[in-house]
Amino acid sequence: MDRILVVKLADLGDVLTATPAIRALRLAHPTAHLGALITPKSSAILEGTDLVDEIIPFEKASFDRPLGAGSSFPVALALARRLRAERWDAMALFHHLTTPFGVAKYAALCLASGARRIAGLDNGRGRFLTDRVVDEGFGARHEADYWLAVAGLLGGHNPEPRFELPVTEADRAWAAEQIRLLGTDGHGLLAIHPGSGAFSLARRWPAVRFAAVVRGLVRRHGLRPFVITGPGPDEDLLARTVAMGAGGAAIVGPAPSVGALVALLERVRLYVGNESGVMHLAVAARAPIVAIFGPTNDRAWGPYPLTAPRHAVVRETLACTPCVHRGHQFGTPAGCAARTCLDLVEPEAVIAAAERVLAATAETPPGRDTGEPVALGAS
Repeated sequence: MDRILVVKLADLGDVLTATPAIRALRLAHPTAHLGALITPKSSAILEGTDLVDEIIPFEKASFDRPLGAGSSFPVALALARRLRAERWDAMALFHHLTTPFGVAKYAALCLASGARRIAGLDNGRGRFLTDRVVDEGFGARHEADYWLAVAGLLGGHNPEPRFELPVTEADRAWAAEQIRLLGTDGHGLLAIHPGSGAFSLARRWPAVRFAAVVRGLVRRHGLRPFVITGPGPDEDLLARTVAMGAGGAAIVGPAPSVGALVALLERVRLYVGNESGVMHLAVAARAPIVAIFGPTNDRAWGPYPLTAPRHAVVRETLACTPCVHRGHQFGTPAGCAARTCLDLVEPEAVIAAAERVLAATAETPPGRDTGEPVALGAS
């Protein structure tokens, strides 16, 4: 195979879950021309890396629902003509086939590519695929492991899978300046991210509980806290609420780039936050992580790998959870009004998970992993 196209039209965190699989394809086909069809906002994850040779940015928002797709038909036609002209030998489709419209959309895309081999997940709806991995449902495997399996159909193999993202010297300079402004040498930094991005505000654990966690970890372990704010809805107010409740913690952000935030997270002793794109950036930084999950599926999107000693998930398991990405269904990103799954998560459970991670990584410098597959059970 001389030309391979990877398709991952998704947000930042989702594209990060595909980077181990893209690396698998690169290792297996070092001289092949690898292209990536991704959204413009996610392009920064692959730009400046050796993972791909070509990035094809495509804004998928107009094609998320049938009603909006018709008016954007000329854009889709232009994409189809470009893909056909580039004569791809194979395509790796890193998407679940969840809704009837989604199946039709990806089937049309695969047909338009002209690729002779099309590898992807099949839950009974993937008859247009030539090479298939059985899709056992969201959470049966981590998303990263699903995409590694799809890459395997095209010969891909990655002996040391990890999330990858480019970090420049400018990114590291920004991170160093933030640490200087925090008035510390970088020792014992505690990063808190109470936001969740725009996809699902229902993922947000209450700000007052984040503040309680900060107070507890500072009191018991002397950590130096800062709160990360991003461009998401109300994230600045949310960060300020946590900072004030924690007794005046510093606020950092929004970062100038995703690489800059990774450079900062490489320096932290511990990261605590909701399931979000920033959590996946912390994974790429190899930071010790405590991730709080509510309506979303931790078995699918928890910190990767789930068994790493630097990772812990805290969630309350209920009959109705997860309510987003469950089985073969998309679910409801808005969750329920009661938010019971998050309401039942107490600060003490998060502090306990944090102390397990701190103990497991006590001898490991920030940004490094012991590699020992010690599972930290979800609460």
